[in-house]
Amino acid sequence: MSDWVYMGENLRVTYGRRTVLRVDELTVRAGDLLGIVGPSGAGKSTLLRVLALLEPPTEGVLYFGGSSEPVRWPPPLDVRRRVTMVFQRPLLLSDSVFRNVAYGLRARGADNVRPRVEQALEMVGLAHMAHAAAHTLSGGELQRVALARALVLEPEVLLLDEPTANLDPYNVSVIEEALKGLRHHNHTTIVLVTHNVFQARRLADRVMFLLDGECVEAADAEAFFESPKDPRTRAFVRGEMVY
Repeated sequence: MSDWVYMGENLRVTYGRRTVLRVDELTVRAGDLLGIVGPSGAGKSTLLRVLALLEPPTEGVLYFGGSSEPVRWPPPLDVRRRVTMVFQRPLLLSDSVFRNVAYGLRARGADNVRPRVEQALEMVGLAHMAHAAAHTLSGGELQRVALARALVLEPEVLLLDEPTANLDPYNVSVIEEALKGLRHHNHTTIVLVTHNVFQARRLADRVMFLLDGECVEAADAEAFFESPKDPRTRAFVRGEMVY
């Protein structure tokens, strides 16, 4: 098994004449949690869509899963199913919590749906709400259902776009504990986009700082927070405006 899940070279995403993402080198190690931080409009969500195999880079090459062959666009279904993404504003079915979480498994014709759904709901602290209607849930509960819907698929890679934005501390802690449990038991590779520097510091093995679409710095978490090399990174870590 390869020690990396993604490698990218000279990745660019351009809309019209505007380049919104420029990453010269990218490596995401297998089993790591990579935190991607930066202000709004920095290109974080764009990079996540590329890693989710939802959007091809305009330029550059992306390798996935240790393959020596670059990703071909559009990627085949069996490759895309190795990656699951949780969006900042999840869309749920007008149905029960259980059926929402089970949907992906049933679409894939999976076996043992019930115990797997129950386990996923237990991980996010919602086992007692399995039969509740999704539309009756709070914002934090909805995000936890969306996370359970991803966890139940047991993806090789889990991508998260601001999963705890605007949530109260309790829901933040439940989601963070679920991610820790997922890594401990499944060794899942996780890429977490977050505005919250403290969250990145709590969870990440490695951190990437994006600014104006450019990768300013990427380093192991301890070095990133304790001895950043770029002055813009140092300012960001201190909470200063770097826009």
